[in-house]
Amino acid sequence: MSTVTGTATDAALQTLRFVRSQQLDAAPPPSMVRGPLAWVRQNLFSGPLNIVLTLIGLYLVYALLPGIVRFFLVDAVWTGADRDACRPEVVGRPVGACWAYVFDKINYFVYGSYPIHLRWRVDVFFALLAVGVGWMLWLDAPKRTWGAVYFFVVFPILAYLLLAGADWLGLETVPTSLWGGILVTIVVSTVGIVFSLPFGIILALGRRSRLPIIRVFSVIFIEFVRGVPLITVLFMANTMLPLFLPEGTTVDRLMRPLVGVALFASAYMAEVVRGGLQAMPKGQYEGAMSLGLNYWQTMVFIILPQALKIVIPGIVNTFIGLFKDTTLVAIVGIFDLIRTIEASRVDPTWAAPTINTTGYAFAAIFYFIFCFGMSRYSISVERRLAAGHHR
Repeated sequence: MSTVTGTATDAALQTLRFVRSQQLDAAPPPSMVRGPLAWVRQNLFSGPLNIVLTLIGLYLVYALLPGIVRFFLVDAVWTGADRDACRPEVVGRPVGACWAYVFDKINYFVYGSYPIHLRWRVDVFFALLAVGVGWMLWLDAPKRTWGAVYFFVVFPILAYLLLAGADWLGLETVPTSLWGGILVTIVVSTVGIVFSLPFGIILALGRRSRLPIIRVFSVIFIEFVRGVPLITVLFMANTMLPLFLPEGTTVDRLMRPLVGVALFASAYMAEVVRGGLQAMPKGQYEGAMSLGLNYWQTMVFIILPQALKIVIPGIVNTFIGLFKDTTLVAIVGIFDLIRTIEASRVDPTWAAPTINTTGYAFAAIFYFIFCFGMSRYSISVERRLAAGHHR
């Protein structure tokens, strides 16, 4: 006992030797820890490599930005009724982007050839979509479960009845061959997003299933779809799908790429969700089993909420890629935004040098706004969930 006591006393004396008996003078505050100059020093000039990259970036901005601003804003044409407003030899000055052409064709870019007297139905569709998206994205929204039911079940039915029409409701039928522009882009991307997430979850669960038939089917489907480009899937859906149907049975020309896009996005979403499922520790499953939960209760209430939280960046990245890939439907004859721009730019009424650049710039701005918005929202959700504020 005396030996142990002596050892403890020696350890305590050894510790006291490192305790200062005199207070040191206060150290000077660090220089420029806050403010714009500190941010610039820390983020742009923190090291030799960072300095070189910053200087290269500043040079590119100096070389490119003035020309871009001059073309799209300073020398741009904002008003006009025809090509004469955007021809340099007519206006007598350098002409940049011809935004007057976009303003004149904006209805065609939005609605395509949808009948003018029925375009209110497209506007209602956009409003219903905004309600569903807002309800789902607002984390503190009341009755968010009902919001999910509305977005994934009620809204698709209402959208189809509105856009396609129904004689029994007194809504004039509008063939999909008249749909076009932003309407088709939103429809294709919305269908892909609405169906890819639940189908992707089912495929991810199927790939991890203990039932061989379900697991093999899921693996074959995922690997086959991911092994071919989207344009191949669209061509197969557009040309080969009718061959597998009974004689006399036809599939709507817009429904074919919708099915192809939904299946393609589901395969990629399945792998994203599977990554979240594999990241879950085994203790989560064991804890659910100790509570007496069955397989589906474990997945719905314990595993999937945590797994989906982990893979939010991957899910949003898939949505962004899907939204941009909707431009490929133009190759199979669907009049999306890109196709309407290509059709309108050959209009002799607007035959001017900068028409092509302006039209594609408008499309780029449209896609950038939507994709950047999705990216920023996902970042805000990640920060909120990381801070533990999600309820």
